[in-house]
Amino acid sequence: MRTIAGTMQRNTFLSSLAAAAFALGGFASIATPAFAQQRTVRLVVPYAAGGPIDITARALAERVKDTLGGPVIIDNKPGAGGNIGADMVAKAAPDGLTIGIAATATNAVNPWLYSKMPFNAATDFAPITQMVRVPNVLVMNADTAQRLKINSLKDLIAYAKANPGKLNYGSGGNGSAGHLAGEMFKKAAGIFAVHIPYNGGNPAQLALLSGQVDFNFDNLATAAPNIKAGKLKAIAVTTLQRSPFLPETPPVADTLKGFAIDTWWGLVAPAGTPKDVIEKLNHAFVAALNAPETKSRFALLFAEPVPTTPEQFGTLMKNELAKYEQVVKATGAKVD
Repeated sequence: MRTIAGTMQRNTFLSSLAAAAFALGGFASIATPAFAQQRTVRLVVPYAAGGPIDITARALAERVKDTLGGPVIIDNKPGAGGNIGADMVAKAAPDGLTIGIAATATNAVNPWLYSKMPFNAATDFAPITQMVRVPNVLVMNADTAQRLKINSLKDLIAYAKANPGKLNYGSGGNGSAGHLAGEMFKKAAGIFAVHIPYNGGNPAQLALLSGQVDFNFDNLATAAPNIKAGKLKAIAVTTLQRSPFLPETPPVADTLKGFAIDTWWGLVAPAGTPKDVIEKLNHAFVAALNAPETKSRFALLFAEPVPTTPEQFGTLMKNELAKYEQVVKATGAKVD
């Protein structure tokens, strides 16, 4: 199954960031009984090492170790679209010594893609902070866009309405980021385009570059090199606001009000973790996310740090879970 976060793991060319070293001080160490006895914190990453989620987790883990009074050890537990690692966090002792990554896939999409889930995304986690937001981008083959005289999202929608069924779009597979974004777009715009699923994001991008499909919704980090090279034309980003990494490209929401389908991930603890522990974890990681060095390094991933309160991240996860229920059910996509 290729889900949003799974697609992002393909960006292995960024793996060199995993060794980034940071330093942080200025907050008191957590002093609950559990931390006093054992200050090593395990941060479960539910994806393989080397991808953007793993890289950002390792960078922050190194940066907060002084604040938390001990090391933060990354524990990669990939499998089942991220469900294996997420389940380990859900079932861990609620003492603050095991935390994990919650992502769009694990906590918003997978609950509707999988017939059986090992955890309850709505109740089994205590939010700590959002970490990152990464925009997706609607891209066309540059030659196709020129031939069809499509220079904007309004042009694309107008062409699709005047030529029903003539456009198609590719994705990394049923239930993937590109598939869900495409279906949301079709519904919001009132158009029809044929979905062509491929076995992964890379084949989908190759199909777009060769002109086999007309447009894709792709992760900006993946699409950016070909946008810069002039092979792909960026039509719109999927965040509500313009992306600092693609400032000339307007959001889909400028044309289709409220449209937003970006990739995010953040930190969670098991449900029942004491509030004071959550607050101190939040303070440590928010300080790390706000550091200028973090912002500059994350920019290489086309990732924007988004530090929040636990309550704000909890609201985001709740809203995203409800949003993707409608999207996934509309597509009929299932993993099993």
